[in-house]
Amino acid sequence: MKSIIPFLGIFLLFNACVKDRDFDPSEGNCTSDVEANASFSEVKALYKGELLQIQEDWIIEGYVISSDRAGNFFSTLYFQDRPVNPTEGFQIEIDVRDNHLLFPVGSKILIRLKGLYLGQSRDVFKLGGTFAAFGTTSVGRLPALKVPEHVLVTCEGLAEISPEIITISEIDSTMTNTLVRLAGVEIAEQQLDSVFAVEREETERTLTDCLDSELILLNSGFSDFQDEPLPQGSGTIQGVLIRENDDFFLAIRDLEDIDFDKERCEDVVTEFTSGEIFFSELADPNNNTGARFVELYNAASEPLNLKGWTIRRYTNDNAEVSSTLDLSGLTIDAQSTLIISPNGIEFENVYGFPPDLGVGTNSPADSNGDDNLELVDPFGTLIDTFGVIGEDGSGTNHEFEDGRALRNSQISKANPTYTFTEWTIFNDSGGSGTINQPQNAPEDFTPGSRN
Repeated sequence: MKSIIPFLGIFLLFNACVKDRDFDPSEGNCTSDVEANASFSEVKALYKGELLQIQEDWIIEGYVISSDRAGNFFSTLYFQDRPVNPTEGFQIEIDVRDNHLLFPVGSKILIRLKGLYLGQSRDVFKLGGTFAAFGTTSVGRLPALKVPEHVLVTCEGLAEISPEIITISEIDSTMTNTLVRLAGVEIAEQQLDSVFAVEREETERTLTDCLDSELILLNSGFSDFQDEPLPQGSGTIQGVLIRENDDFFLAIRDLEDIDFDKERCEDVVTEFTSGEIFFSELADPNNNTGARFVELYNAASEPLNLKGWTIRRYTNDNAEVSSTLDLSGLTIDAQSTLIISPNGIEFENVYGFPPDLGVGTNSPADSNGDDNLELVDPFGTLIDTFGVIGEDGSGTNHEFEDGRALRNSQISKANPTYTFTEWTIFNDSGGSGTINQPQNAPEDFTPGSRN
């Protein structure tokens, strides 16, 4: 992962050299005769896929939520559209060190957009100047001398910022660059003997809740609290929610954002077993290897968390496992299927909807029809099997090359021993009672439907 919070660079000071981060914020330089005339959404709508310099005489307003006072942020100012119940957040790159002296948390700021650059990095919008490297130009820090032209502080005084109170599972992209507070969280047990960050390195630590949901805590190796031990208890933590594509991170302003004064969560058993989950369809289309898939079915009347479940593939006649697939993080709904594809894009192109999981080639979902599969629960128990381990499927009653293996509709229980009578199998050979009838995608397959 490339750095989200940039920590290295040439430090340029604004107005005066300030060596003490605890110096009081500057006063008297505020604006009262400028008003906003655009929204965050209108600004973001200007972006059409390429870096652009804004030409509109637009001004947006927001409330500062980040602070570099403790050194965990550098040269980036995060702000949201409201002090309470924000709908959007934004960020601007500025080449100003100790910017908390000019823009303390709660400041209402106005940003003159004309002349600024708007870009997108890892699906997140940024404002600033420009930065060129390796032949690519992107949004970079606005030079210090340009900051007073574009970033103005109003005379309204500091607003009280109320963080949105959420759980880890409730996090979504609309909260990007806003202040949030999480309750009932703690540092992952395996990291409790660590400090916040490795010196001079951006460091990831893991927050977890009592349901084992996780969120990355992002810490600077240049922060004042870098070498402080991580807190041992559980409680609340607040910070700026940062995003890279589908990945989320929390960055605190200082240690006052953490209040872990409660006992840690008791271990919660989230691993379960069931004999009602089994292989229901295996696909090796004759006309498109990219449309292969493995389908599981849950015959139970309740969903099942697949934490700790795995699929094992034995290629050809191998008696040793060739590849495994960890299903942790997935849930299979009651009386529903779960589809795993080695090529998610091609699967969607062919069948018209995305798989539940795309895993890449040479995985258990990428069999050419003469391999053997096992479904194993979190406790190592073999739950369901297709094929005979140690026997190449070619010409046998478990070959589905260029075809399809379909679990018969009356089967409602897993079987750790392969039983041919539970299956209807199509292939290009017709050996041992199978049907010599190659299958083409999509018309000969029924992913997502158990008939």
